[in-house]
Amino acid sequence: MPANPKYLNPSASQKFAKISAGLLGGYLVSALFHMALICYVPWIKEVLISSIITIFMVWGALMIIPFLFTNGWKAWGLYLGLMLLFGLLFYFGFQNNPLQS
Repeated sequence: MPANPKYLNPSASQKFAKISAGLLGGYLVSALFHMALICYVPWIKEVLISSIITIFMVWGALMIIPFLFTNGWKAWGLYLGLMLLFGLLFYFGFQNNPLQS
């Protein structure tokens, strides 16, 4: 049974925005989240080891979120804001607490 046409979005730019936000934006947000997390926890090695798996779990969840928006560009705005937040957390956290090997 096909989907009801009134719920489908015929705009190609909206489809592109949602798919690219889910794939590219979701991955960048999850990677920056894990990078920022490393700067603020004392167990750096454990976070690095577990991030191999958890980054894909978070990415999978973040792939779904843009399809809940009616406007795909708002999803990009949300993801860009999260990228900026996690990027700044990583930048200032790394300056205050450089990673020790």
